[in-house]
Amino acid sequence: MGSDFRKVDAGMGPAMNSTEKRNLRIGLLFISPWIIGFLGLCVYPIASAVYFSMCDYSALSPAAFVGGRNYSELFSDGVFWKALYNTIFFAAFAVPVGLLVSLSLAVLLSFNVPGRSFFRTVFFLPSLVPMISLAVLWQWMLNGKLGLVNSLLGPLLHVINNLFGLAFSPPNWLLDARFAKFGLVFTSVWGVGSAIVIYLAALQDVPRHLYESAEIDGAGFWSKTFHITLPVISPVIYFNTIMTLIGSLQVFAVPYVMTDGGEGPQRSLLFVATYVFQNAFDYSNMGYACAIGLVLFVIILLFTLLAMRLSERHIYYAGK
Repeated sequence: MGSDFRKVDAGMGPAMNSTEKRNLRIGLLFISPWIIGFLGLCVYPIASAVYFSMCDYSALSPAAFVGGRNYSELFSDGVFWKALYNTIFFAAFAVPVGLLVSLSLAVLLSFNVPGRSFFRTVFFLPSLVPMISLAVLWQWMLNGKLGLVNSLLGPLLHVINNLFGLAFSPPNWLLDARFAKFGLVFTSVWGVGSAIVIYLAALQDVPRHLYESAEIDGAGFWSKTFHITLPVISPVIYFNTIMTLIGSLQVFAVPYVMTDGGEGPQRSLLFVATYVFQNAFDYSNMGYACAIGLVLFVIILLFTLLAMRLSERHIYYAGK
């Protein structure tokens, strides 16, 4: 009977027979392209960044190890803290506004109304525009004198001023530090088409019988939305929120192009990702840039974990 059992290596579990070893080799062979790509494109760059973050390195000369000097300078760097504040401020507005706009449009587009396919296409197309083109377009749209946004906002403010005796005027979005980040939030909302498509797909999977049962009980539109639609698609809302949060904390291309350098008035549009770029390629301080990049990575990780912890009780998964 003992011959029916495999030999067990001390502390290593059951030993593999020849067939299992061959299957393991074949499996490793098939996934070897992914393993090589993961090691070369993920593990090696991260390990290099960690090492160079503790070096005085300009990419043109050998790296000189300096320990934690880059990090000590970073935490006393007022420009970094300004960039971090701008980044968190932008994310705090861009994430909820983008979520609200994309989800609201998706719910509206889920109704069977005339021209639904046309409107779905119209709302999705802006998400296909390259970031550089989007930045140039909105640079003109947010122009204080000739921009489309102020051309539409001006008459509205004129009516409000006459009604309440106020003296509001359209802001010069990209040249006024008080409004520059809000102008960038408008830009981010313009590209929510991808999120709308994901929400539309999720809305198609909401069981119809839940709506029918709620209607029999006299539930209205808002009741069905808050008690059926949102709970059922909560995993999709969670996914889009996390992806939008990560993207907002890494914002770079649009403000860099819109401000011709990425700082804006009084550095109001200087973000952490932009500061990484400046130190790496403008100041040739790769070691300091790596330190900033790793700190940004940790911040994104912490915010993501916090969002996961806060939302885990509010996510509904079918079958749980």
